[in-house]
Amino acid sequence: MQLNTPSSPHIHSGDQLSQLMQRVLWALLPAITLYVVFFGWGIIVNILIAVLAALTFEAIALRLRKRPLGSNLGDFSAVLTAVLLALALPPLAPWWLLVVAVFFAIVFAKHLYGGLGFNPFNPAMIGYVVVLISFPREVTTWLPPEAISGESISFVGALSATLTGTLANGINPDAISMATPLDHLKTQLTQNHVISEIIHDNTIFGQLAGSGWEWINLAFLVGGCWLIYKKVIHWHIPVAMLASLALIAGVFWLIDSERYASPLFHLLSGGAMLGAFFIATDPVTASTTNRGRILFGIGIGILVYIIRSWGGYPEGVAFAVLLMNMLAPTLDYYTQPRVFGRGRNS
Repeated sequence: MQLNTPSSPHIHSGDQLSQLMQRVLWALLPAITLYVVFFGWGIIVNILIAVLAALTFEAIALRLRKRPLGSNLGDFSAVLTAVLLALALPPLAPWWLLVVAVFFAIVFAKHLYGGLGFNPFNPAMIGYVVVLISFPREVTTWLPPEAISGESISFVGALSATLTGTLANGINPDAISMATPLDHLKTQLTQNHVISEIIHDNTIFGQLAGSGWEWINLAFLVGGCWLIYKKVIHWHIPVAMLASLALIAGVFWLIDSERYASPLFHLLSGGAMLGAFFIATDPVTASTTNRGRILFGIGIGILVYIIRSWGGYPEGVAFAVLLMNMLAPTLDYYTQPRVFGRGRNS
């Protein structure tokens, strides 16, 4: 996420940073609530394990770097990274998957580069991509909404599944797991099915973009708009990312609506809204000029569509963000505003 900050390295007072991070966490609450409503309590177990692991690794790294624990642990940056990772990984994911993802996010992507404010890549997305590439089966197998599966996942059941691999009633989570709407659509299209029959034959697609997913993404949208209203983040990256994603999806959808999903499907499925408002807007790893932010967001939107449509993975938000993180310094260099009264060669 991108806080309204001055130029790099984005140093805040502890109280200011803590307040901003807490506002972002508050903005995530509507979507977290809907996760529980549609998919059960697994997401809460994810969050608890991820936060505990993040605070542990953060404390160890700070101790090794001889930095004070109190102010750094209390700035909520590690907590926010953990929550974003927990939301990106499937409910009922094994506990070790969360721990591995958090370890790489906190230790490798954050502290090995010098800590908060100096990391070139988004820590949460580094942790996610590491486990996605290493353990693709565990990362891409999600629960269907409870209304479809018929299974109500309690907190005890979710905790049991995460820690032992079986639900409290003895059922293996794999027995009720399935691909996400994005993954299912992509797989079926590669088998020469058309979108109208794919959506008609499967109840996971809901009304617009996947049963449950469309409402969760709308909740991320509401939380993100609140952050813009409170001036916690800038509008440039989310608007540019979502507009470019919708535009390119719309062009291909108009060309062949049976081979390419609609703009609404792309906007309201997967991690589009989470990525636009809470991940792509990271103040350290994103562009810091207004023109740079717009180009940064456009690049992410286009890359998300390319990866979703023709790449090897059904979702492209994490890869798109990391690729544009590499480009952010170049965007900043070429989009610096001209100083008034000075010529191009001054």
